[in-house]
Amino acid sequence: MFKARLRAPAIAIVAIVFASVLASPAYAAATQYPLTIKFGGYTTKIAKKPTKIISLSPSATEIFYAVGAGSQILAVDNLSNYPEGAPISEISAFEPNVEAILAKKPDLVLLSIDSTKAPQIRNALVKLGIPVLMEKAPATLKDVYAENSLLAKVTDRQDGAVKLNAAMAKSIKDVLAKAKKSSKIRIFHELDDTYYSVTSNTFIGKVYKDFGAVNIADAASGADNSGYPQLSAEYLLKSDPQVIFLADAQYGVTADSVSKRAGWSQISAVKNKKIVELPADVPSRWGPRLVDFYKLIGASLAKVS
Repeated sequence: MFKARLRAPAIAIVAIVFASVLASPAYAAATQYPLTIKFGGYTTKIAKKPTKIISLSPSATEIFYAVGAGSQILAVDNLSNYPEGAPISEISAFEPNVEAILAKKPDLVLLSIDSTKAPQIRNALVKLGIPVLMEKAPATLKDVYAENSLLAKVTDRQDGAVKLNAAMAKSIKDVLAKAKKSSKIRIFHELDDTYYSVTSNTFIGKVYKDFGAVNIADAASGADNSGYPQLSAEYLLKSDPQVIFLADAQYGVTADSVSKRAGWSQISAVKNKKIVELPADVPSRWGPRLVDFYKLIGASLAKVS
């Protein structure tokens, strides 16, 4: 799943989540150390406030900075290109190297459970006395807010999470309130040029579902097994999406190249020039820029008559 997320890093019913977030107090209690955190299916014990954190998740990196913990970040992975100024290192987000991590002498490491050999890397670091947070990709908007709060608690920046969650919730609520209801608009979200996609049971897919769009991947063979089915050209032509979203645009796939695929000239999205080249990173990250993804999808669907 980690690879699928980065090819493109429930938002369905959000009223209750919005209400709970917006009702949060304007302040939060300071973190008390030592601290025990349960995250990603693992328990992490943190003896004192971390000030030399290595973040090996682009989404987590954005969250750390958004809650005000940027000064506590020692290094980030080679894909953490936002915000500007984050201390990018040579350490891979896909295949983290224990020796490279140890050389930087961190006091906390955040690692995605979907990275290569994540459990083994975690165990090796823990045995050497370095606490490791194991991040699991969110399935819902509620999970996003929960991660914001958790990373803020770990870094003693809980006020930052209160403000971030409230701001994100309000912005997303406003986008949805102003959006033209897109029910029955058929969409295809392309992860790569072999036609891998996302269903409404994935984090990305639930954004489209929030606008009422019909995701053609939901009815595809294998959709219920992974949430990332590989569609066939025949299935795509038969499903006739009205809007195509290209998460692989950052890898050179363009609206023009898609329109030249065999048989695709008959697809409604191609005939009506409704092919959206998504910006790099934003569709696969669930940090503060999730708001930008909502705005982009809302604006794109509003153009479909």
